[in-house]
Amino acid sequence: MTSFNKTILMGNLTKDPEIRYTPSGTAVANFGLAVNHRYKQGDEMKDEVCFVDIVVFGKQAENCGQYLSKGQGVIIDGRLQQRRWESDDGQKRSKHEVVAQSVQFLPKRQSGQSEEREAVSSGSEDVPF
Repeated sequence: MTSFNKTILMGNLTKDPEIRYTPSGTAVANFGLAVNHRYKQGDEMKDEVCFVDIVVFGKQAENCGQYLSKGQGVIIDGRLQQRRWESDDGQKRSKHEVVAQSVQFLPKRQSGQSEEREAVSSGSEDVPF
């Protein structure tokens, strides 16, 4: 059976990237991403936020650690991965994360930019690519 695993997300970092190195010297960056979904319910607009863990390897991980910070917008192109482990108390745990194959930095917000303009430019509305 054939399978396909591709994820494209656009959102804002929830924290500064954390950089570490594997024993072989490969850089690994971890950060959280908040992806907004804005929709209309009745007469009011509602926001729904999805929080996603992102992991990046190699030179891109080093660039993320050097140039990205909390609140900055990015576009992530990658694949979904499930990690499984056993906790110290013996419970089985798992979580999904996105392994980024490319990270595109978005321009930083300029102060004075209206909230509505930010929402549209950050892609929080359902606008096709």
